[in-house]
Amino acid sequence: MAGAKTAVEWLASVAPDPGACRRTWERDPLGVALLPAGKAWDVLILPGDLGCPTLDVLTRVLDQPGPVLADFGDDRVGFFVPPGTAARWLGTGIRTAGPGTWIVVPYPGRASRGVRWLVAPDGSGTLTDPGLLELAMHEAVVGPPAGGGSG
Repeated sequence: MAGAKTAVEWLASVAPDPGACRRTWERDPLGVALLPAGKAWDVLILPGDLGCPTLDVLTRVLDQPGPVLADFGDDRVGFFVPPGTAARWLGTGIRTAGPGTWIVVPYPGRASRGVRWLVAPDGSGTLTDPGLLELAMHEAVVGPPAGGGSG
Protein backbone atom coordinates (compact mmCIF):
# COMPACT_ATOMS: atom_id res chain seq x y z
CA MET A 1 0.00 0.00 0.00
CA ALA A 2 1.74 3.16 -1.24
CA GLY A 3 -0.10 5.49 1.16
CA ALA A 4 0.99 3.52 4.21
CA LYS A 5 4.61 3.45 3.00
CA THR A 6 4.57 7.21 2.49
CA ALA A 7 2.95 7.66 5.91
CA VAL A 8 5.63 5.46 7.49
CA GLU A 9 8.35 7.59 5.89
CA TRP A 10 6.67 10.78 7.12
CA LEU A 11 6.25 9.51 10.68
CA ALA A 12 9.70 7.89 10.89
CA SER A 13 11.37 11.08 9.62
CA VAL A 14 11.12 12.58 13.13
CA ALA A 15 12.74 9.59 14.85
CA PRO A 16 16.33 9.93 16.07
CA ASP A 17 17.13 7.00 13.74
CA PRO A 18 14.44 6.78 11.01
CA GLY A 19 15.86 3.53 9.61
CA ALA A 20 15.74 1.82 13.01
CA CYS A 21 12.17 3.05 13.48
CA ARG A 22 11.08 1.56 10.13
CA ARG A 23 12.89 -1.73 10.87
CA THR A 24 11.19 -2.00 14.28
CA TRP A 25 7.79 -1.59 12.65
CA GLU A 26 8.65 -4.12 9.93
CA ARG A 27 9.86 -6.75 12.43
CA ASP A 28 6.86 -6.42 14.72
CA PRO A 29 3.84 -5.58 12.53
CA LEU A 30 1.61 -5.21 15.60
CA GLY A 31 4.12 -2.99 17.33
CA VAL A 32 4.43 0.68 17.96
CA ALA A 33 7.20 3.27 17.81
CA LEU A 34 7.98 5.98 20.31
CA LEU A 35 8.36 9.22 18.33
CA PRO A 36 9.27 12.73 19.46
CA ALA A 37 6.59 15.39 19.20
CA GLY A 38 7.50 18.98 18.35
CA LYS A 39 9.40 18.38 15.10
CA ALA A 40 6.88 17.72 12.32
CA TRP A 41 3.83 17.89 14.60
CA ASP A 42 2.52 18.46 18.10
CA VAL A 43 -0.36 16.49 19.56
CA LEU A 44 -3.36 17.81 21.47
CA ILE A 45 -4.76 15.03 23.67
CA LEU A 46 -8.43 15.30 24.54
CA PRO A 47 -10.45 13.14 26.91
CA GLY A 48 -12.33 10.56 24.85
CA ASP A 49 -15.76 11.94 25.73
CA LEU A 50 -14.71 15.20 24.05
CA GLY A 51 -12.25 13.86 21.47
CA CYS A 52 -14.61 11.43 19.73
CA PRO A 53 -17.44 13.96 19.22
CA THR A 54 -14.85 16.56 18.15
CA LEU A 55 -13.57 14.18 15.49
CA ASP A 56 -17.16 13.65 14.33
CA VAL A 57 -17.54 17.42 13.87
CA LEU A 58 -14.20 17.70 12.05
CA THR A 59 -15.01 14.89 9.63
CA ARG A 60 -18.25 16.66 8.71
CA VAL A 61 -16.43 19.86 7.73
CA LEU A 62 -13.09 18.59 6.40
CA ASP A 63 -12.33 16.19 3.58
CA GLN A 64 -9.21 15.01 5.40
CA PRO A 65 -8.38 16.04 8.98
CA GLY A 66 -4.86 15.46 10.17
CA PRO A 67 -3.89 12.19 11.83
CA VAL A 68 -5.82 11.23 14.98
CA LEU A 69 -4.83 8.56 17.51
CA ALA A 70 -6.90 6.92 20.22
CA ASP A 71 -5.81 4.75 23.11
CA PHE A 72 -7.43 1.45 23.97
CA GLY A 73 -11.03 2.16 24.94
CA ASP A 74 -10.93 5.64 23.39
CA ASP A 75 -10.20 7.20 26.80
CA ARG A 76 -7.88 9.71 25.13
CA VAL A 77 -7.86 11.02 21.55
CA GLY A 78 -4.79 12.76 20.12
CA PHE A 79 -5.01 15.23 17.23
CA PHE A 80 -1.83 15.92 15.24
CA VAL A 81 -1.46 19.70 14.88
CA PRO A 82 1.33 22.00 13.61
CA PRO A 83 4.55 22.23 15.65
CA GLY A 84 4.41 25.04 18.21
CA THR A 85 0.72 24.53 18.98
CA ALA A 86 1.41 22.76 22.29
CA ALA A 87 3.36 25.74 23.64
CA ARG A 88 0.53 28.17 22.81
CA TRP A 89 -2.47 26.01 23.72
CA LEU A 90 -4.61 27.24 26.61
CA GLY A 91 -7.33 24.72 27.34
CA THR A 92 -8.43 23.17 30.60
CA GLY A 93 -8.34 19.39 30.54
CA ILE A 94 -6.42 19.22 27.25
CA ARG A 95 -2.97 17.63 27.45
CA THR A 96 -0.31 18.64 24.98
CA ALA A 97 2.70 16.93 23.47
CA GLY A 98 5.33 19.20 21.99
CA PRO A 99 9.12 19.47 22.11
CA GLY A 100 10.62 17.21 24.77
CA THR A 101 7.70 14.76 24.75
CA TRP A 102 7.26 11.41 23.02
CA ILE A 103 4.18 9.77 21.54
CA VAL A 104 3.41 6.06 21.12
CA VAL A 105 2.60 5.68 17.42
CA PRO A 106 1.31 2.52 15.71
CA TYR A 107 2.29 1.51 12.20
CA PRO A 108 -0.16 3.20 9.78
CA GLY A 109 -2.86 0.88 8.50
CA ARG A 110 -2.27 -1.92 11.01
CA ALA A 111 -3.89 -2.84 14.28
CA SER A 112 -1.62 -2.49 17.30
CA ARG A 113 -1.59 -3.00 21.02
CA GLY A 114 -3.12 -0.23 23.07
CA VAL A 115 -3.27 2.56 20.49
CA ARG A 116 -4.88 2.87 17.09
CA TRP A 117 -5.41 5.35 14.30
CA LEU A 118 -8.85 6.92 14.03
CA VAL A 119 -7.50 8.91 11.08
CA ALA A 120 -4.26 7.44 9.76
CA PRO A 121 -1.64 9.74 8.28
CA ASP A 122 -1.51 9.67 4.49
CA GLY A 123 2.11 10.82 4.24
CA SER A 124 1.21 14.24 2.84
CA GLY A 125 1.95 16.00 6.12
CA THR A 126 -1.67 17.10 6.57
CA LEU A 127 -2.25 18.34 10.12
CA THR A 128 -5.38 19.62 11.83
CA ASP A 129 -5.65 23.39 12.07
CA PRO A 130 -5.73 24.22 15.81
CA GLY A 131 -8.28 27.02 15.34
CA LEU A 132 -10.62 24.68 13.50
CA LEU A 133 -10.02 22.01 16.15
CA GLU A 134 -10.99 24.48 18.86
CA LEU A 135 -14.20 25.40 17.02
CA ALA A 136 -15.00 21.70 16.55
CA MET A 137 -14.43 21.14 20.28
CA HIS A 138 -16.89 23.93 21.12
CA GLU A 139 -19.47 22.48 18.75
CA ALA A 140 -18.93 19.00 20.20
CA VAL A 141 -19.57 20.31 23.72
CA VAL A 142 -22.66 22.29 22.77
CA GLY A 143 -24.01 19.63 20.40
CA PRO A 144 -26.13 20.14 17.31
CA PRO A 145 -28.77 22.87 17.34
CA ALA A 146 -32.05 21.59 18.78
CA GLY A 147 -35.03 21.54 16.46
CA GLY A 148 -34.10 24.57 14.40
CA GLY A 149 -37.39 26.30 15.30
CA SER A 150 -37.94 30.05 14.98
CA GLY A 151 -38.72 32.37 17.86
